[in-house]
Amino acid sequence: MAGELENKVAIVTGGTNGIGEAVTRRFLSEGAKVCIIGRSPSKLESLQKELGDNLLALEGDVSKYDTHVEAVRKTVDTFGKLNIFVSNAGVFDGFVSLEQLPEDRLDEAFSMIFDINVKGGLMGVKAAYKELQKTKGNIIFTTSNAGFYPNGGGPIYTASKHAIVGLIRELAFELAPDIRVNGVSPGGTVTNITAIPPLQESVKKIDPETRKKFIASRNPLQIAQEADDHNGAYVLLASDNSRAITGAVIESDGGLGVRGMPGEVK
Repeated sequence: MAGELENKVAIVTGGTNGIGEAVTRRFLSEGAKVCIIGRSPSKLESLQKELGDNLLALEGDVSKYDTHVEAVRKTVDTFGKLNIFVSNAGVFDGFVSLEQLPEDRLDEAFSMIFDINVKGGLMGVKAAYKELQKTKGNIIFTTSNAGFYPNGGGPIYTASKHAIVGLIRELAFELAPDIRVNGVSPGGTVTNITAIPPLQESVKKIDPETRKKFIASRNPLQIAQEADDHNGAYVLLASDNSRAITGAVIESDGGLGVRGMPGEVK
């Protein structure tokens, strides 16, 4: 049977680990050809060897416009078109609160997070939209529960994810009717994401098992989500089955929006 994304071509930023890698593998299994953008040459080489000719692995910095222009050009040259752009690359502030933010590194931390999380997505769309118009394609942003609720990160990360929700809505308006723009909002997910270097000394260290229990305790489904748990949302939004959906965000977060009052008896 043909996959949901048969004959589709996608770009996935941050495709070398975590949710980006999981989405890339799932898109390939659904019949798509995928270009990934990442920062680790060794991981890019490893994935290229493992996943074969339907993958194009490119090294680049998503905060640089030229990275996106080159990725779009090489994707179209290699696979003939572009149907899907997934803006997934992102960095984290490690839950560093306003009080904990080091004054001497505040400007650096803010710029790093917004350059990658927000500017990187906007630049990617700017570079890709003309090719997406040709195929009546779509764009998917990875946002976060921090785009809707407090305490999903510190103030810098939370602000960046709220900004992405704003981008989704504005771009969905501007790019209709030719291009659909949506998002996926993962809840706490077990990945290897760490705080950016300027904030690492301010982060409270938590061992992996404690972190899993913490994630599970915060959502009604009581699950510590793995990267693969979000794949279905990306496939749906990337496929023709969501042709009537734009400006929407699927909250793949274990039900954070229905947590209820603290101390609720069930």
